[in-house]
Amino acid sequence: MPPGSAKSTYTSILFPAFFLANFPDASVIAASHTAELSERWGRRVRNSINEHELTLGIRLRADAQAVGRWQLETGGEYLAVGVGQAVVGFRADLIVVDDPIRSREDAFSEVVRRSIWEWFTTELRTRLRPGGRMVLILTRWHESDLAGRLLEEAEKGGERWETLILPAVAEVNDPIGRAPGEFLWEDGDYGYANFLKNEQKNQNPMSWASLFQQRPAPETGDYFKAEWLKPYEKAPDLKTLRVYAGSDFAVSEGRGDWTVHVIVGVDSDSRLWLLDLWREQTTPDVWVDRMLDLAVKWKPIITWAEESGQIKSSVGPFLDRRQRERKIPLFRRTFPTKGDKAVRAQSIRGLMALRGLYVPTKASWYSAFLQELLSFPAGKHDDQVDALGLVGQLLDVIMPGMAPAKAPATTVPKDYVEMADYATFMRAGRDPEFHLHDVDGASAENWKTL
Repeated sequence: MPPGSAKSTYTSILFPAFFLANFPDASVIAASHTAELSERWGRRVRNSINEHELTLGIRLRADAQAVGRWQLETGGEYLAVGVGQAVVGFRADLIVVDDPIRSREDAFSEVVRRSIWEWFTTELRTRLRPGGRMVLILTRWHESDLAGRLLEEAEKGGERWETLILPAVAEVNDPIGRAPGEFLWEDGDYGYANFLKNEQKNQNPMSWASLFQQRPAPETGDYFKAEWLKPYEKAPDLKTLRVYAGSDFAVSEGRGDWTVHVIVGVDSDSRLWLLDLWREQTTPDVWVDRMLDLAVKWKPIITWAEESGQIKSSVGPFLDRRQRERKIPLFRRTFPTKGDKAVRAQSIRGLMALRGLYVPTKASWYSAFLQELLSFPAGKHDDQVDALGLVGQLLDVIMPGMAPAKAPATTVPKDYVEMADYATFMRAGRDPEFHLHDVDGASAENWKTL
């Protein structure tokens, strides 16, 4: 969850008291980046239990109430530790780790990240009893932070983690049912949505993606470079752009692959503008209509690029029929699926290196796009890169947009009086010996203004 979203209130203060009320003989370890912060949470949990002991049904032992380690009359215990601190003689049924990384500087220090990982795996995790639970809560700073390492380990067959990601601005398939673009805590006296809107304006795209959208990406990509991405808030007039599109299709719903549609505009200087992106794990009956919706929204689209192969042959007839039924003329160009993904993305990579790619950093889908682009080709997903690469393969048909029409230099006079002055003005333009100060003063000022 993003900064200031009350995640510590829920998980480090309210949850341990709730857990001990349900398991009064259990033991809890609470860890944070410093012992001082962990003890602060320990004090607040202890005070909450003291204040609400009748409601919770648990009571603190009178002789064991230190902020960093206290016990219940029923046998339950609580221990607060800082990252790196030894945990000796204590086993836990619940471990809560809240913000193990102290700062951005620590997050981007490989030495600090390695130290945190070694402490977690060799010291803290070994304190968990069989059948115990671990909760890790944090704001994502870096792709290889503690959460990143644990998720990577899980993909390789390690411990299974249930993951809840609540970005500041909702993306598709939001876990709490928000519509894409909706802020966290839209209403209420806390004013959190206003805080987020202000941060979105002031944070650089990389920080916003990691801290607020929980999608950390490398500071600079390997295949695609971060400096090639040029932020924009308002795209050029659509009349001045030639619009192209590309799609990476997936057939099965929820199987790990995403269907992606990208819309790219090319201006009169041959600069690329990423105008829109649609990405979802769904079935063809859904993504075909979303594709045609985009064609209607961004018309006139010159060419739509797609891959040949099994997916195209299986879905192609359905797509053709839906085009006819919805009466949407769309020229689709098919490219063979050959070579590895990096080779197929080389065309768009060259264009981006030369002129950059202008991107709407406030779009709800931008964080996922940034993460995937900068992690390519080593990242978990590459569907957005594939769709963008298909647009790049349209190089031989891509044409620049049209420059906006320029306003006329002069305004044609509307009456006979102005016509006389206009003739004088035109004479001044043709005759270098004729100067405006030779004309009547008022008329001269009029034409200077013109």
